[in-house]
Amino acid sequence: MDKKPTLAAAIITFNEEENIEACCASLNDLVDEIIVLDSYSKDRTKEICERNPKVKFYQHPFDGHIQQKNRALQYCKTDWVLSLDADERLSEELSRSISKFLGNNPKEVGAKFPRLNYHMHRFIRYGGWYPNARYRLIRNGCAHWGGENPHDTLILNGPGAVLKGNLIHYSCKDLADQVKTINQFSSIVALTRYNKGKRTSWFRLLFKPLSKYMEIYFLKRGMLDGLQGFVIAVSSAYSTFLKEAKLWELTRLGSDKPSNLSGLYKKELERSGD
Repeated sequence: MDKKPTLAAAIITFNEEENIEACCASLNDLVDEIIVLDSYSKDRTKEICERNPKVKFYQHPFDGHIQQKNRALQYCKTDWVLSLDADERLSEELSRSISKFLGNNPKEVGAKFPRLNYHMHRFIRYGGWYPNARYRLIRNGCAHWGGENPHDTLILNGPGAVLKGNLIHYSCKDLADQVKTINQFSSIVALTRYNKGKRTSWFRLLFKPLSKYMEIYFLKRGMLDGLQGFVIAVSSAYSTFLKEAKLWELTRLGSDKPSNLSGLYKKELERSGD
């Protein structure tokens, strides 16, 4: 009988004392070890992690979501790796699905599964937020993180499978927390796009937010999530507007970088756009 492959969870953290304990608790019965790569948290994240005997705790200065998550993968020495954010939890069904998948000696190099977001006191099932299946389980050495910071994605070097069960995502504490996140992430996206040579226009500034609202609320049926669905559609349009407006600010006004980003983020020399 084939030996069941080993599995590690990889998590990056910064000031996650409110989330990390529950995240690890959802993993304890499934994984062999939990790799936590922390960006020098100033709260009790390290203390909480070190109470869990399965956690191996490391620290490295944060230099981008993609870079940090790829670095966390390097600490994993197991056959398979499950990559999570600290505000995510495995449902019991998903945990069983992963265990069964690994026990069947899979030929695939990865697996994806639905992510169910809890926001403003309800689970959000429309507006493009669900099922929103993502690859998070990978055969070690057969995938890497790519995409555009901070919206990273796992890129597989081979075929993938789809598993049942939800990855539960507690994305924001409340609407105020979401607005804070939108402001932070839109700055990262704008600077990243600028450094790639991308530019915006009056047309995009005016119509991209409107088209995003129409997409979320009508095309992807966000209205079925009630008032929360309407708020999400408006906030998505607002996020789109900020990305375009901040890119315009970087390009036309010559701003060094969005002021809410740390010195780790740099504006590179201007080059021609595409």
